[in-house]
Amino acid sequence: MKRAAHRQRALGVPGMQKGRFAHFHIISIVTVHVCSPIQTPRWHIDLEPWASESQSLEDEAKRFLSYITTQQEGSTGAWAVCLDPDYKLIHRIESRHCRVYSFGLGVDDRSLENSLAQSGCEVHCFDPSLKQPHLQQAEMWLHRLSVDWRDPSPAVVAQRQYASTKKLATILNDFGHREVDVLKADMESAEWKILENLILERVLDSVGQLLLELHLHWAGFEVGGDEPSVVRYWYSLLKELERSGFHLFHIHSDPAKPHIFLQKNVLNASSAYTLSWVNTQWRPLGKPDRTQK
Repeated sequence: MKRAAHRQRALGVPGMQKGRFAHFHIISIVTVHVCSPIQTPRWHIDLEPWASESQSLEDEAKRFLSYITTQQEGSTGAWAVCLDPDYKLIHRIESRHCRVYSFGLGVDDRSLENSLAQSGCEVHCFDPSLKQPHLQQAEMWLHRLSVDWRDPSPAVVAQRQYASTKKLATILNDFGHREVDVLKADMESAEWKILENLILERVLDSVGQLLLELHLHWAGFEVGGDEPSVVRYWYSLLKELERSGFHLFHIHSDPAKPHIFLQKNVLNASSAYTLSWVNTQWRPLGKPDRTQK
């Protein structure tokens, strides 16, 4: 394992409207080099050891909450992207080779997407509640589709004439896209199983930055086990991200959200956190194919 020290700096995008992007510092990066000529399929994530021998909810919650709050850099706003020139996004924006995927249900605030689109990024917003399959709106593309941790049954697709949800790997393949510079998702408690799928299928290798809202008020769709096991599973997913080269650079918790953690008041934790990671090992293959759906 090799640790590289990075200079602290505040960054912005020339020409962008004031306040569109948060400025922040990157402190340090941990880079893990793995030499493995053959990638075998993975069917489950590797769970981290218990936080303590007691296997209690309090100990698991302390470890998990400490992990998702220790990298906060004081950025403003719920959603932020990393513009450190040591990584790829700022250069991809300037060369107009940037692609953005944004997943959400009935999203009202698309200020980040608008800023990236106005800066030259190819922006795709996915919302299964749309009336039309594909719609161009201003400088963005809207699609009647959302991401899931599994593809729908062919029988369901045939009955509905279209699929409203698909795995990210399937969406990328259908759109002919090899990579995404920024993946933003607010999946209303489906994020844990979706994140597990992205890790197991190595789809995150094609993602430069991941912006994700985590919901902690309950276990999440199809996440089983007692409360300590649920939190251990959450923590293990985030550690899998870290081992894949993703560095947590921005954290935001909405003070208006209730302080509910698995239906309890645990350590005064918020019920929702927005986290942003940069893939420190990402190597984009080239400019996006701008052939639109």
